[in-house]
Amino acid sequence: MEREQEVALVQQLRAGDVRAFDAIYDAYNLRLFNFLLRMTRNRSAAEDLLEETWLRLVSNGKTLAPDTRLGPWLFTVARNLFLSDYRSRSREQAEARDWISLCQSGAPSSPLDLAVVDELEQRLETALMELPPKYREVLLLVGYEGLRPLDAALVCGVSPEALRQRLSRARALLAQRLKDQELPSGILSNEVIQ
Repeated sequence: MEREQEVALVQQLRAGDVRAFDAIYDAYNLRLFNFLLRMTRNRSAAEDLLEETWLRLVSNGKTLAPDTRLGPWLFTVARNLFLSDYRSRSREQAEARDWISLCQSGAPSSPLDLAVVDELEQRLETALMELPPKYREVLLLVGYEGLRPLDAALVCGVSPEALRQRLSRARALLAQRLKDQELPSGILSNEVIQ
């Protein structure tokens, strides 16, 4: 979302314009849902937290600062709601859902490609879900949601340097987990790994 458009939407939201909420909802709903789904690993919990995130925007919309950056604000609310829910309900025990299929783009062209993609998805999903939430969230925010590290630091409530360190550690942990997973010989080609 362009910064000028974002500033205008915040101004309209502060004035109580429902159309501004609708535009913000359209721009961020799927992204927030995907983030929460990957964090909770439970569709129902993600839907509940998403609904609460939007309720927070509605209840706080008129008091937002004029220069509020909507993406970081919304992801911060979603993250904080997740952390609160995680602490109170110990969601870490829930099974991983089919989240990777939500972000798969394009269909493989052959049965071998399908097998390779499926194997990679399973490995990545397993490795990502084994990471502690503080590392999983930075990978999702920066790697999947495309937030700038500065914005991700705001969402996580840490300094930019702390986020860079956390992101570096998360990438190293993910790489190690992927390396530790045993692969059937000959499944991965260099083309797919790149």
